Amino acid sequence: MDFDFRGKTAIVTGAAHGIGRAICTELGRRGALVYATDVLAEDLEETRRTVEGAGGVCQIGIVDVTRADQVNAFVAEAAAAGGVQILINVAGGVCGQVHQPIEQVSDAHWEQIVKVNLTGAFYFTRAVAPFMKEKRYGRIINISSGAGRTVSLTGIQAYASAKAGQIGFSRQTAHELGAWGITVNNIAPGFVRSNPSTERQWESYGPEGQKALVDSIALKRLGTAEDIAYGVLFFASDFASWVTGQTISIDGGKTML
Repeated sequence: MDFDFRGKTAIVTGAAHGIGRAICTELGRRGALVYATDVLAEDLEETRRTVEGAGGVCQIGIVDVTRADQVNAFVAEAAAAGGVQILINVAGGVCGQVHQPIEQVSDAHWEQIVKVNLTGAFYFTRAVAPFMKEKRYGRIINISSGAGRTVSLTGIQAYASAKAGQIGFSRQTAHELGAWGITVNNIAPGFVRSNPSTERQWESYGPEGQKALVDSIALKRLGTAEDIAYGVLFFASDFASWVTGQTISIDGGKTML
């Protein structure tokens, strides 16, 4: 497949490192005008340099995905030159939290993870919808997690719930927006060592736990950020024009729990 995104504007959230950066780079390499956003300013600058090093064009903006006003302003800026054709919601994670028994989980901890992983995707989807409807074209890809399809390896209840909710949100918006030629799909990655949080998680398993995790994967290796990005390229392309409301696990054939 020859992916060509020339003339397309793509917004990527959670773009400061890892999967988000890889998605920005691969889209930019293939001609998309990339609008990358995150709250980590220095890492976001590195993403811009990486995209430009691959021959792409990347604009960056500091946006808290839990702030609707910031989301709306960033989307309006990106759309000003001709709309937004592609949205990839990557922003998420465990927000530094670790597992606690359910009776010890505070309201604030629950809400923080749900806002970053689910509400942020809602805010961005709501913001781009009018621009995509106007052009009767759009590609929305949400990055969920294997935790949204089974259970969280970290045992964080809010994370598993938010990621499962994101999959349901993708199905529902696919049904709603399809009449305007807008597709909405979801990728559920397996474990990828792609950022400081996943590195800490990997180290916490120790040698035996690390071996057990790899042994549970059919392909006997961990994934890379690029493995996820390649799936995004398909969903964002016209090769996937009759694919919507779907969730694909890119996890090397991880044994289901």
